[in-house]
Amino acid sequence: MTKLFAGIEGGGTKFVVAVGRPDGKILAETRIPTTTPEETLSRCVDFLQAQADALGSLAAIGVACFGPLDLQPASVNYGHILSTPKNGWSNADILGSLRKAFDVPISIDTDVNGAALGEWRWGAAQGLENFIYLTIGTGIGGGGMLNGNLMHGLLHPEMGHIPLPKDDDAISVCPFHDDCFEGLASGPAIEMRWGVKAEELPVGHPAWEVEASYIAQALRSFICTLSPQRIILGGGVMAQAHLFPLIREKTLVELNGYIQSPEILKRIDEYIVPVALDGKAGILGAFALAEQALKK
Repeated sequence: MTKLFAGIEGGGTKFVVAVGRPDGKILAETRIPTTTPEETLSRCVDFLQAQADALGSLAAIGVACFGPLDLQPASVNYGHILSTPKNGWSNADILGSLRKAFDVPISIDTDVNGAALGEWRWGAAQGLENFIYLTIGTGIGGGGMLNGNLMHGLLHPEMGHIPLPKDDDAISVCPFHDDCFEGLASGPAIEMRWGVKAEELPVGHPAWEVEASYIAQALRSFICTLSPQRIILGGGVMAQAHLFPLIREKTLVELNGYIQSPEILKRIDEYIVPVALDGKAGILGAFALAEQALKK
């Protein structure tokens, strides 16, 4: 009998919940608005229990959730959301709520690490051991792999909060930092600066030169510190396909020939790439987290 995995992609606006097979085939899926932790997680549990009754028992559950998260297994707060601007979600016990309902292996990681894992298994990072995945949208987050393992450390990467050189007209939308990547280059930052949402700006608007410059400055830092084999860019802002040539060009200017790698110098189009899973990276990554939980 084919194993069934459950996946949860937890976001600040909605939770995507699905049941599927190890090959990534989704058999059932729903979207649940992110309200209170109690209501949202209860609805996730109800959906998964109903699918288990209809399709068969679940072998494991993977959760790719917004954060910041406590991902230290020895911590008393393991699987909790830490202090977050999302109203009512600070200290929410994501992992514990699911463990109360399901006696199966459960793995939890950040939403960006989950999406990175999905791209590694089925998308733009296949065959790589070192890469980063950035989502640039309502916020900016990053994850990926180092030497074949998802990035973890004291907590987990917060790539959206690295400092960037700030020009005179810039206003940061980050409540914590006046000069961070997320504060200056996220979707809300674009809207704050130009007065309209990113998707409403025409291709030739000067906003895109500014945005590409900020992203290129961030990529220079990541390339020089993490030495990824590839950089994958996703999120709502990166749905503007015309941004990619600008970012690649400006990244080469930022590096100024210092990194002498043919992957960058000669194949930049294959080095800085869009997501391949078209909105499914997070939920498929959650399936892959479930598979990892089962193997452990």
